[in-house]
Amino acid sequence: MQSFSENWLPIGLAGYVAGVVAGLLFSRNSRVANYLSFGLGAVAALVSLVACVQGLVGGEALVSQTRQLLPSLTPIIRFSIRLDPLGLFFGVIVSLLGVALSIYSLGYARSFYGHKSVGVFGALFNTLLLATTLVFLAGNAFFFLLAWEIMALSAYCLVSFEHEREDARRGGVLFFVMSHLGTACLALGFLLLFQNANSYEFDSFRALSGQLEPGRRNAAFALFLLGFGLKAGIVPLHIWLPVAHPVAPSNVSALMSGVIIKTGIYGLARVFFEFLGTPPQWWGVTVLTIGVVSAVLGVLYALMEHDLKRLLAYHSIENIGIILMGLGASMMFLQARHPLLATMALIAGLYHTMNHAVFKGLLFLGAGAVLQAAGTRNMEDLGGLIHRMPKTAMCFLLGAVAISALPPLNGFVSEWLTYQALLQGFSVTPGLIRVLFPLSGAMLALTGALAAACFVKAFGITFLAQPRSGHARQAREVSSPMLAGQGLLAAVCVLLGLAPSLFLRVLDPVGRQLAGVAARDHLVTGSGWVLSGVAAGGGTVSTAGMTILALCLCAVPLALWWLLARRARTRIGPSWDCGLKGLTPQMEYTATGFSKPIRMIFKALFRPRREVQREYDFSPYFATTVRFESHVEEIFETRIYRPLNWLVLAVSRRLRALQAGSIQAYLIYIFITLLALLFWTL
Repeated sequence: MQSFSENWLPIGLAGYVAGVVAGLLFSRNSRVANYLSFGLGAVAALVSLVACVQGLVGGEALVSQTRQLLPSLTPIIRFSIRLDPLGLFFGVIVSLLGVALSIYSLGYARSFYGHKSVGVFGALFNTLLLATTLVFLAGNAFFFLLAWEIMALSAYCLVSFEHEREDARRGGVLFFVMSHLGTACLALGFLLLFQNANSYEFDSFRALSGQLEPGRRNAAFALFLLGFGLKAGIVPLHIWLPVAHPVAPSNVSALMSGVIIKTGIYGLARVFFEFLGTPPQWWGVTVLTIGVVSAVLGVLYALMEHDLKRLLAYHSIENIGIILMGLGASMMFLQARHPLLATMALIAGLYHTMNHAVFKGLLFLGAGAVLQAAGTRNMEDLGGLIHRMPKTAMCFLLGAVAISALPPLNGFVSEWLTYQALLQGFSVTPGLIRVLFPLSGAMLALTGALAAACFVKAFGITFLAQPRSGHARQAREVSSPMLAGQGLLAAVCVLLGLAPSLFLRVLDPVGRQLAGVAARDHLVTGSGWVLSGVAAGGGTVSTAGMTILALCLCAVPLALWWLLARRARTRIGPSWDCGLKGLTPQMEYTATGFSKPIRMIFKALFRPRREVQREYDFSPYFATTVRFESHVEEIFETRIYRPLNWLVLAVSRRLRALQAGSIQAYLIYIFITLLALLFWTL
């Protein structure tokens, strides 16, 4: 008897295909293509979401086996899918974002009417959703890599969709190159697993996990860490992310940050916890260290940004780092034979994966609404938008609170679980390696504080005070579909924050699959209203209780106002303007001024550079105009990738001499290669 998921997931996948076909068939009619393509995408994502949730909650995923999706080409190359807990969990993420972003796109795509093909845009968007879903459900390495490549190519086309802009072309090419470098690493890693299992099926990899000889096992770990880390945007492989995300259409930016980079997290979890066996200690230490470095550097570079979408892109690097902290700690606990703590750390990382997808998708949609309404991403030219775009401002504020890990929203819950895992790791791991856990906890605390400061800047400079430009003064609230997409994700942020016990039920099968233990009963107390650490002395917290207490406290001043000041006269006067004629935008805090203290504290990292230009009229003591510019050095680009690029170009120019255009020379090259291969095989 087939399960609900097996019946309905193919319907959801077929819905994406229908969205692709509809977009291409009606590519000459933008309005029809918009509603058909994105409407079908929303329905397909909703069907897939229901099927994935039912598969997890109903327990169907625990007994599912690999099944054929399409006819096989050869006995080795099969197009098979597997509805296991890990794949279905990530299917929930892509489907949830797919629903919200498809609804948002119904309004967002109207800005392309008359000068861009909305049908092609919708077809590519549905292709990306379909390919990403297949990446999570693929049960065969060949099928996985095929879906992975389709995902990369469709994402490249969407990043470069506004190709008339130079920055869009540059961002697309950089994404394309880095993505294919990662794919090459993955192909080599899967070939190592194939040599051991003599099959490309994930079931075969799982059955023979840990049986690779140590050298090949470590090589596979390094290859998969590079390949999936490139897609996830870990430091120092992150350089494509702040270049590609800002130039893409905003719904695509939300999908890339919320879902596409999570394919890297999915791959790391799948390979490290299932295919390679119990990890040695240094694997977990490596992943945890990379997570700490990515989190701290990501938020520091985000603080220096004045481009709203680049700021959000750097925060994706920060949150990927937080997720990797959970995965790395879980690997260390598995090696130390503490499966319950390993499950807790894994759940913390995966919970943050879902949370980041939701609140980062929400923030990118808000940034897209600001860009469409005001025509700029530069925060220095914004301001005062809360009066012109109040609904977008409220949704963006909810996302900012969530990403800053402030209670009672969802970001607080997953980071609290991560803190619990890191703090408890000190007492259960041997040797000096235990020092990593409190140090990582301290770095996570620093990251949270800097993230809060960054989003005070992002929200305050963008939405508060007075408009700094004519575009900001003329901004108006965006269309209803765009608001509906933001509202849906904002509601999910609240739900995941106030009712974490419901979501832990969805994560329980994943923890049982990857770490062998179901941890929900150890993490939830108080009839499901209180979260608890698994250790006896662990902390407890209740976001619902915090909310109820806050509402009760708010009732006190309201009651006092009703009793004592309800009939008092209210006077509204002008704001204090320092004795001048009135407040002007020039008096406001700028994004540059807000982040200057952080820039000075970490100047060894940022290597700041200032340029001041003055123009005088008659007297050198009285400047008529002053121009100030501040720059920070992107150290990984200037110190690693640019020298590497120059080296590759120099070597390429030297190797150009081999391409002499002589057939005889090419035949000699082939003969020498054959001889070398013969000697290699002897």
